[in-house]
Amino acid sequence: MTASPNRPKHRIFTTSVAKVYPYYIAKAEKKGRTKSEVDAIIRWLTGYNQRQLEGQLKKQKDFETFFQEAPKPNPSRSLIKGVICGVRIEEIQEPTMREIRYLDKLVDELAKGRPLDKILRSEPTRQSSHECQMHHGLNLKTAAARWQLDDSTFA
Repeated sequence: MTASPNRPKHRIFTTSVAKVYPYYIAKAEKKGRTKSEVDAIIRWLTGYNQRQLEGQLKKQKDFETFFQEAPKPNPSRSLIKGVICGVRIEEIQEPTMREIRYLDKLVDELAKGRPLDKILRSEPTRQSSHECQMHHGLNLKTAAARWQLDDSTFA
């Protein structure tokens, strides 16, 4: 949805976030979730703090400006995958539209009952071999004993 001389911007770009925000809240509350959870999603995605978010809503900022002025877009937002409005999010080329669809997707996940800590994705961290061993309850000696291998197998 890139704007070009022959093609105007999508109207959502010029729509006030404050106009759509009550619908995000209603969608969440209808499924037993809260306004504070919706706000947490928006803050996570954009880097706005609560006061800044409320200021943007009060100023009736449009979606394009809202995302352009986001203080610290979360780098983990690129982990958001899936289909929204029939389009794969990761295939959306226009940056502002992709940001809007990220927000739509996260609110959808909230309304579907997904835990907030899962919605607020984070980069997978590399586990040390010790953490892997602790998690799986294995180490090389245990594995070797299990398969009746001796130390010469690994030399």
